[in-house]
Parts: sequence; C-alpha cells; structure tokens
Amino acid sequence: MTHLLVVDDDPMMLRYVRSLLQSEGYSVRTAANGQEALREMKATPQPAMVLLDMVMPGMDGLETLSQIRTIAAEAHVVMLSGQHDPAGIVQAMKLGAADYLAKPVDEERLLEAVRRYAGVIEVAPEADETEEVSDILCEELGGEKFFLAAAPAMKKLYEQVLRIARVDMPVLITGESGTGKEIIAQLLHTHSPRSKRRFLKINCAAIPEELLESELFGYEAGAFTGASTAKPGYFEQCDKGTILLDEIGEMPPRLQAKLLQVLQEQSFFRLGGKSPVQVDVRILAATNVDVKLAVEQGRLRLDLYYRLNGFSLCLPPLRERREEIVPLFRNFMKHMAVALHQPERPLSMAMRQSLMAHTWPGNLRELHNVVKRYLVLGEESLPASPVAAGEARKPGGMRRRKTDSATDLKQIVREMKGEAEAEAIRAALDKTQWRRKDAAAMLGICYKALIYKSRQYGIISPREKAAPPAIPARGARRMLDEEPASNAGSRFSSAMAVGSGERHEHP
Repeated sequence: MTHLLVVDDDPMMLRYVRSLLQSEGYSVRTAANGQEALREMKATPQPAMVLLDMVMPGMDGLETLSQIRTIAAEAHVVMLSGQHDPAGIVQAMKLGAADYLAKPVDEERLLEAVRRYAGVIEVAPEADETEEVSDILCEELGGEKFFLAAAPAMKKLYEQVLRIARVDMPVLITGESGTGKEIIAQLLHTHSPRSKRRFLKINCAAIPEELLESELFGYEAGAFTGASTAKPGYFEQCDKGTILLDEIGEMPPRLQAKLLQVLQEQSFFRLGGKSPVQVDVRILAATNVDVKLAVEQGRLRLDLYYRLNGFSLCLPPLRERREEIVPLFRNFMKHMAVALHQPERPLSMAMRQSLMAHTWPGNLRELHNVVKRYLVLGEESLPASPVAAGEARKPGGMRRRKTDSATDLKQIVREMKGEAEAEAIRAALDKTQWRRKDAAAMLGICYKALIYKSRQYGIISPREKAAPPAIPARGARRMLDEEPASNAGSRFSSAMAVGSGERHEHP
C-alpha cells in the first residue's frame, strides 16, 4: 500500500484530504505543522509523497520542504497554497517541490497529482517484435498534435512543464527550429488553470513590422488612414487565456518595450488610444536563436529577456533523442493515416535503418514530411540533407570544425560562434562594398557593435594592407561612411588607431 503524508494547519482540510485519499486506497497520515511533519517523515514506513501547505505558523512550508529534502530526498512533495505567491512557488520548485496545487484544491487535480507522484502510470504504445519500447509517455493534445517522450531529457522536460504550468508566470521556450516549441506551449496551457480559455499563437516573424503593433494591441477609430472602426488586438482577444509569441527575437525593439509594459502592468494603449486597456494574459515566448547573442546584438532587450525568462525550457534536437525517432514516426503515421484517408503502412527494416542513420537537421518538421511521403508513396529512402551527416549548420553556412581536443566543450562552442559571427560580418561588408553603416543595418546590429566585432575578429578590407596616412580623431568616424568604398578601407586603420578616449558618434 502506498503511504502518503498530508501537512496542513487547517483541521478541516486535513480531514477532507485524508478521507478523499483513503477512499482511493491510499494509507494517509497527517501533520498539523512542520515539526510534526518532520517526525512523521522519520517514522516507518516513510511516505512516498507529501502534500505540504505553504503557509503555516512557526515553521512554514518552504522551511519544512528544505528539511524534508534532507531526510527523504526521494519523496515527492506537492505544495498547497491559498495565496497567489509566484515568488514563493518558484522558491519551492528550486528547493525540490514536485508540483503545486492552489487552494481550494480541485478534487480531480489533487487525485491526478497523487496518481502521478505516488506511482508511475505512464502508458506506452504497442511495440512489435523487432522493437523494444519501454516507459514511453504520450499525451494527445487534440487534432494531430501530441507530446511524446522516451528520452530521459524529454521526460525531465515533461515533469518541468507539469510543475511550471500551474505557476502563472511567463515562460521562455528555446530550441532549434522544428523541435516542437509550439507543442510545449500548448502543453503548458493544457495543464494550467487557464486551460478552458483561449490559446493563441502569434508568429512575430510572419507579420510585417508595420502591422505587428496593430495586430497585437489593436487600434482606435481614426488611428490611421482606413481605421474607420476600433479593433481589439490579439492581447484583448486572448484575455484570461494564454498567448504564444513565436520568434520573439524578430519583434522590433520599439514593440518589445510595449510588450514589457504588458508583462509588468498587464495593460497597454491601443494605437490612437488615450486610456489604458487592462488584460489578464499569460505570455509564453519561443525562439530558435541564441538569446544571449540576440541580447548582445541589440535584437532582444535585456530587460524583456529577464522578464520572459522567469522560467525557461530548452528542447533538445531530435538527433540527441534518437530513441524517440521510431515512436514519433508511428504516432505521426497514425494521425496522418486518418487525416489523409490512407491505411497505415508497416515499418520496414530498411526504413527503420534509414530513420536511425539520418541526422534530422529539420527535427520533427522534417520527420513529419518523411512520414507523409512514406504513407502516401511508400518511399523508403530519405531525401538528401543539405547538411552533411554529423555536422550541424551554423550561421553563414559554416560547419562544425574538427578539433583534436573535444574535452573543452565551452571553448569549442565559443570558437564556432566566433567563426560564424566573423563569416556573417565579412559577407555583409562584401555585399555593401564595405559601407559599415549599411552592413550593420543588414545584420540588425548597431554601428558600434559592428566596429567592435570587426576589430575583435581582425576583419580588414583589402585596402588596409597598405600603411595609411594618419587622420585626425575629429570626424574620423563620419568620414568612413561618407567616403566611397575605395577610400574608406584605406582610412579604417587610422580611425581605429585613435586613442581610447575618442568619443564614438552614431552615424
């Protein structure tokens, strides 16, 4: 029999939860405060799971949780709280809490949490004789969408999603293109208190910059030519629900400042509006770019990054969770066979070998297309990948560089990142005939950042090989952008030779 411990200073709450759980066949002990809870934890048998109130007199829930982790590190602890305290919930998660339930406790959610953390109830899809499948978790999300986890990293990610979903804070989802960031966002919404409300995905890169503000925040009548009537934006349409801002790094900085106001104050102004609009929206953000690099380049505001990064989830690429390739293939086929009115095809050994040998640079999106071709045409050969096997595409068309020392991973990553940046800068300068202001605009970075990185990577024009004459410090920067490309290169070294006290002006 599974043993549980319920800790709460409310006697009525203790009686209710004990009665409910005992009716489900669990052995339940109770404690009215933190000290009693610690005594019960040392008793035999130890509980497999603890339901722990956050706010109690004397030793509060966080202190009790910390002590429980030292006594029984394996026990699952689910926090109960009648107060909306996101900071306390985050602290509890950091201390090792498995989940969080709001009071008054919903009976269905409570039983779901107990079943999840007091025993393993994952269901695996059927396996054939040639394939061993164990502990595969699969959750349907409606339509053709589902979440599947077989790799340890994805199972851990699923546990994190279940914990974070009920904490009403922003979440930043990162990962390569096609890894399933939208699925994670839908999973967060499904397990959140907002699950009965609307979930809306907005691709910031797919909407023209001049339209994005009006689409997100709406406008008043007469705000611009053609605005005959007022229109609510996506944030108002998604009130009380969840909104996913995909490709957040592509949002213009001016709109990032407005989004920051929504995160901080839950209010904004429509275009042409004179009074603020209040909304209650949970914001999820997703990106496939290096967010730290985007901050360095000025594409993502640092204050917005910190606001969005209350929680962060990173999806590993498909090539790092190869045990999921075949189960994902089968699930895609099951859904697609219904949608396309086609019978499912058996997975041949040749196709299985092709799947496992492929590097999947397109991740789940690529796998989805392969399944569709196999289902409709029976094609067992995979299309040639634009990226060579075992190599990951880097910005500027560069590839992973072989190295004799594979032990210092951070150093390898730094070197590869630097090479990619240098290649992108050289390409932009070549396209703009070495007009640095134009090259900076093309790269989406400020002028000073381009100058700094050019110096860092030793990027010089062909004209700079000859020793240039000296140039006075005053006006040197302006001359670089005003002169023709044939002269700008020869003056670059002299401008860079100006002392560190030179004041850099924006062009």
